[in-house]
Amino acid sequence: MSRRSVIPFGPQHPVLPEPIHLDLVIEDEIVVEAIPSIGYVHRGLEKLAETRDYIDYVYVAERVCGICSFMHGMGYSMAVEDIMKLELPPRAMYLRVIWAELSRIHSHLLWMGLLADAFGFENLFMQCWRQREKILDIFEMTTGGRVIFSVCKVGGVRKDMDEDSLKIILKTLDEVGGELKEIETTFLTDKSVVYRLKGIGVLTADEALSLGAVGPMLRASGVGQDMRLTGYAAYGELDVPVVTSLDGDSFARCEVRMKEIHASIEIIRQAIARIPDGEIAVNVKGTPNGQSFIRLEQPRGEAFYHVRANGSKFLERFRVRTPTFANLPALLKILEGRSLANVPVLILTIDPCISCTER
Repeated sequence: MSRRSVIPFGPQHPVLPEPIHLDLVIEDEIVVEAIPSIGYVHRGLEKLAETRDYIDYVYVAERVCGICSFMHGMGYSMAVEDIMKLELPPRAMYLRVIWAELSRIHSHLLWMGLLADAFGFENLFMQCWRQREKILDIFEMTTGGRVIFSVCKVGGVRKDMDEDSLKIILKTLDEVGGELKEIETTFLTDKSVVYRLKGIGVLTADEALSLGAVGPMLRASGVGQDMRLTGYAAYGELDVPVVTSLDGDSFARCEVRMKEIHASIEIIRQAIARIPDGEIAVNVKGTPNGQSFIRLEQPRGEAFYHVRANGSKFLERFRVRTPTFANLPALLKILEGRSLANVPVLILTIDPCISCTER
């Protein structure tokens, strides 16, 4: 009879940049069950909503995560704006779309590099992050920051983009798109990469839906769900391609994210071509009173924001359900029956952000 062992995986691991913690039940090097442990880096950011002015709290919200910081600030701002019935200038909504899609590109490029590093493919890792640096240069040019941008606020955005900046963005995206084709060829055809991904960690469409998977994790299983299709910000005026795959394995999740970079480049091109002139923010007077629920599409998937206010300058409640938290049940499912050697790569394929999850 085989003997079972419980192996603690994380929070520190040489392959994973995230402090994820799992207890793996192992039988003959095969994972029988995975038990998550949440709370290792809990920072209490939601509690701060009770002691920070609702205008200033956007700076806290965007620090939920450094990779998708702009979208956290955007989601929080949208919730407060919904409570206060604020109508944003069209240019502000287009600028939000541009920065949001740039965030998606740099997040996916970062993930691709980390996946390559997990294989020991250091040259491919460098190629991915070299392209990501070009996106961060755009952020630095347009916002002044490379990680935390602080340009989104309740009522619009704090900074505008002039015509020269928009031309530079288009030129840079053309370069990144061209270089990405060579990187894609390696990811999708290299034997060592395909061997580690193809047919590994299959998640069917029914399983993905029943377990509440979101983002590329869900779309790689053939479900074309994307919150951008609801039309928030300026997405309702743009053509938003939804990338899906039917295979549901680790290779499909990789392929979906790579194709989403091209889709994001196309969305930014559309936004720049159609962006109207005008103001970038409205004056915000008074305090919010009520509650709002906002859903938007982050790089890792759907994020859910709940804000409750009582008419004072301090909020009663700010709650975030992040994509990684939603994808954890699906992760536990795809780990079952896999060898211990596949665990680090399988965890990476959900693009985990423990900073988002534990706040």
